[in-house]
Amino acid sequence: MKKIIVFGNSSSGKSTLAKKLSVIDKLAHLDLDTLAWQEEGETPQRRPLDESKGMIDTFIKQHDEWVIEGCYSDLLALISHEANQAFFLNLPLNECIENAKNRPWEPHKYESKQAQDDNLNFLIEWMKAYDTRTDCFSRVAHMALYESFKGQKSILVSND
Repeated sequence: MKKIIVFGNSSSGKSTLAKKLSVIDKLAHLDLDTLAWQEEGETPQRRPLDESKGMIDTFIKQHDEWVIEGCYSDLLALISHEANQAFFLNLPLNECIENAKNRPWEPHKYESKQAQDDNLNFLIEWMKAYDTRTDCFSRVAHMALYESFKGQKSILVSND
């Protein structure tokens, strides 16, 4: 049974890879962006970890085979023992920026393509801090998740 986690910087190709794997291997697909945030007030806030974990656990119980993707090393660390394969998309920053610029509209994240494009400069600046941040979205956190993973694992440095 395939149980896969996919992680990396924003716009590194996580969703694209996860979607391909879900189609090729007929896996249920979970994008952690859909459950990591709660829309209360004007500014979205991170959902408490235990609440997000409960939602992930429900997904895992409902599906024998799956791919879960996101940049949330804190959430992925909570369920990495359930997975038997991991992909760390460790692309150069310039490729992530190009991916972000060429990204089609993501209706599950933005109310319009214009709203998504309006956020592009903020996203690029956030991606540029990947190597200097120390939060759960950082390269250091992703590398730690990769190094601690016990199953089959791969680091991808290109979307090709």
